[in-house]
Amino acid sequence: MTLLSVRDLSIQYDSMAGPVYAVEHTSFDMEAGETVGIVGESACGKSTLGLGIMRSLSGGSITNGSIIFDGHSINDIPDAEFDQKYRWKQISMMFQGAMSSLDPVYTIQEQFAEILQHHNFVGNTGNAVSEVIAAVNLEESILRRYPHELSGGMKQRAIIAMALLLKPRLVIADEPTTALDVLIQARIINMLKDLKSSGMSFLFITHDLALLSEIADKVGIMYGGQLVEFGTSESIYNNSQHPYTKKLLESIPRLHGSQPSYISGTPPSLLSPPTTCRFVDRCPEAMEKCQNDPPDFTTADGMVKCWLHE
Repeated sequence: MTLLSVRDLSIQYDSMAGPVYAVEHTSFDMEAGETVGIVGESACGKSTLGLGIMRSLSGGSITNGSIIFDGHSINDIPDAEFDQKYRWKQISMMFQGAMSSLDPVYTIQEQFAEILQHHNFVGNTGNAVSEVIAAVNLEESILRRYPHELSGGMKQRAIIAMALLLKPRLVIADEPTTALDVLIQARIINMLKDLKSSGMSFLFITHDLALLSEIADKVGIMYGGQLVEFGTSESIYNNSQHPYTKKLLESIPRLHGSQPSYISGTPPSLLSPPTTCRFVDRCPEAMEKCQNDPPDFTTADGMVKCWLHE
């Protein structure tokens, strides 16, 4: 069953230099119980995509397209209705950067209580908090502490616990393991795998393809505000189609084999993105056609924006 369907989504931010086209004409589907990974360079639009689905854009707005959750359009309903029916109850988000996501002047307990109060939780609040704290392998004693009294890994797990508090069906995880050591990363990934096995769905946003291979069923590659390739995890890692995806995979260090390579050049400006292929100026396989028309093709496993697969 399709849980989330994003169709032709475009998101803009207003700036003093003009509109920033952060996400443009992006489409993908995810099924219930799936984990979909969104990966790309910094400032490619992947976090904006997650914030747009969550309707938590600050200074930005959806200018085109639709977001369908469980058969219902959620981007054109009043914000009060979205807050009442969907935000944190059906869709929640693990925000990037645990330190900046937690309020330094309130204890962890008070911040859990604020979520439950705001969303009119009915039930035993103590049991609800204890359940998610145990799920992320934290001691209940952390509830009496302030964020600065916790380690980086503990803060990140507290953020994850908050996202799980109302048992949402979809969790948007925006780089949940950034700046954590590899042991804590492994614990968090194993915890997300356990939650996935219970039926929860994840939209996992990251710049780490190697990490994503551990958890994703499908992978979307973002570049310059666009989804340039989307397919099953197996097809992306073993038979990638877009030159940008191939270059990303070649940049991953390996214990044996060829040396990692880098992509020369810089990403396009999202103030005035090109109307043709976004990757054309950095692509080693660019053709004359790439300079004229934007590509977009359906493949056996998904989608790719590349004239090589016409």
